[in-house]
Amino acid sequence: MNFSVEFPKNIITGNSPNELTEHFVDYLELFLKKRLLETVPKPIGLATGRTMIPIYKSLVERLLSWPTANLKKLLDGWTSFNLDEYVGLSDEHKGSFKNYMRKHFGDPIGLDFDKIRIPDSLAKKPQDEAFEYSKDIEKSGGIGLQILGLGSNGHVGFNEPPCSFKCSCRVETLSLSTRRQNAFAFDNDIKSVPKSAITLGLKEILASDEIHLIVTGSEKIKIFEDLLNSSCSPRLPASWLRLHPKVYIWADENLF
Repeated sequence: MNFSVEFPKNIITGNSPNELTEHFVDYLELFLKKRLLETVPKPIGLATGRTMIPIYKSLVERLLSWPTANLKKLLDGWTSFNLDEYVGLSDEHKGSFKNYMRKHFGDPIGLDFDKIRIPDSLAKKPQDEAFEYSKDIEKSGGIGLQILGLGSNGHVGFNEPPCSFKCSCRVETLSLSTRRQNAFAFDNDIKSVPKSAITLGLKEILASDEIHLIVTGSEKIKIFEDLLNSSCSPRLPASWLRLHPKVYIWADENLF
């Protein structure tokens, strides 16, 4: 891999998080329209978290306005892989990412939920599940477009610092800051947030054709500044995105 001196090559801003959402959904909708023309389209890499909720809401509204035949073709050919899932939560648990994806995306557009691939949170051997999940992505042709959020400690997916770009899909112990950041889905009770999760590694993320990092919120100002001004470092997992030739960063102007 070659180090990208100019990073990011593509940065898109919005005057507000809402405006940024619409800019990104413009891009994503056009990507999905082009995907309809592909004979064997690659899977899409999906993310969760508070940043993604308005994005899924807007995307669902757009997709439901499509001609019926086009929407059916999109849904029939849909394959996506989520970045991560907590270990030990049932599919129905309100804090699970399966429940999140069903609520915010799958059910509203009538998508067969089997087409949204998410690690099995109740697997008896989570590390084996992580290995098989990575293999399933590889067998499916790899990720075409990967969506990411930025954690307050610089994580992408659940790749906690320190982290190498060679790390593959695995079971990761979650930091206190990450559990605190995700407590909103557990009635703000950090004790209810699982302590580990299955996550795609930087290895799978960097193998994607294109990567889209979406950053909003004043609490991300410091880590976003660090990302833009740092070199690649295990201490800042998102910094490894510098190794990829096609990274788009979507950021609201309040971060600058």
